[in-house]
Amino acid sequence: MKVSCPQDALARGLATVQRAVATRSTLPILSNILLETEEDRLKMSATNLEIGISCWIDATVRSPGSTTVPARLLSDFVNSLPEGQVDMDLNGRNHTLKLSCDRYKADIRGISADDFPLLPTVDEGVRFSLDPIEMRSMISQAIISSAHDDARPILTGVLMVADPDLGKLTLAAADGFRLSVRDGELDAPIDGRVSIIIPARALAELQRVANDEDDRIDVAITPNRNQVLFQLRDVDIVSQLIEGSFPDYEKIVPPSYTTRVVVNTKALHSAVRIASFFARDAANVIRIRIDAGDELGGTLTVTAQAAEIGGNESEIEASVEGEGLEVAFNAKYLLDVLNVVGSEQAALELSGASSPGVIKPVNDTPFTHVIMPMHIAR
Repeated sequence: MKVSCPQDALARGLATVQRAVATRSTLPILSNILLETEEDRLKMSATNLEIGISCWIDATVRSPGSTTVPARLLSDFVNSLPEGQVDMDLNGRNHTLKLSCDRYKADIRGISADDFPLLPTVDEGVRFSLDPIEMRSMISQAIISSAHDDARPILTGVLMVADPDLGKLTLAAADGFRLSVRDGELDAPIDGRVSIIIPARALAELQRVANDEDDRIDVAITPNRNQVLFQLRDVDIVSQLIEGSFPDYEKIVPPSYTTRVVVNTKALHSAVRIASFFARDAANVIRIRIDAGDELGGTLTVTAQAAEIGGNESEIEASVEGEGLEVAFNAKYLLDVLNVVGSEQAALELSGASSPGVIKPVNDTPFTHVIMPMHIAR
């Protein structure tokens, strides 16, 4: 294999696939990145057997071939090179890749590409496409509620439901303390209803690589519903799906409320963020007090108190519908949803101090976030 490509393109490609490299594995080759030529492009691939990422960059291919080399060493070396052409020449006998750029040279020992796990392609099964801008927004609002604890693997995933009868795509995630549900449009027909659970990490990678994407994202699901493939212009992401039954999230969303408060999102975010500094030493608990006021509106007061360090109080103007009350929430969870609510104003719907709260954007975005309250010590 003899190939040349720009240093900046090679560095970007390596950064894209490196996040799928296995960090702890008994298989040494999973710590490597696969390099292989395809016509006039260089393909880079990495996998940890749960998620696989492939990326293509333009290259001058003088001789075709393939190999795998240690991901971290290759990335560190390429990122340290000056701008210019990187020449790669593979010695197939001992699997040594020679790299040169300007006055810098290196030899990197690799492992035969024949030992690298094959990343699946999906030739059959369900296929549909998604708008990249809407998909990025949907992912950011859903994955904040996915669990990070593997004790309940089903909650580390995000439920994706594509319903052609309703023309709707839904993402839902829950970790036992909060729930995020985001709907989007399914603007092309598909063959039957689809319900799968995708690891949140895979969707986070999709959101990251789709940041500069203008073309639609193609989604393919294997016939046996155990893998999903996302195809972008120059990147493929394949992921194992999580088996099991996702909780019936529709039963978690409160059907009504007794108090509804509309506030400026930035103002509430600022007040919660300041309160979180004091709540760090008080189990991350902050209190929200709602006062209905008069016909002109009301107020929302955010407080936090820690016996060792003190406390704070921030008051925000609010439009209050219903009765006043006081409720406590986890500060981090509130900040997470306020970071992605995506509207100038946010609505908080409540039914009491011990009932779940619902946060929604005050715009046309179909996003619902349910957050469980925390116990208030009297």
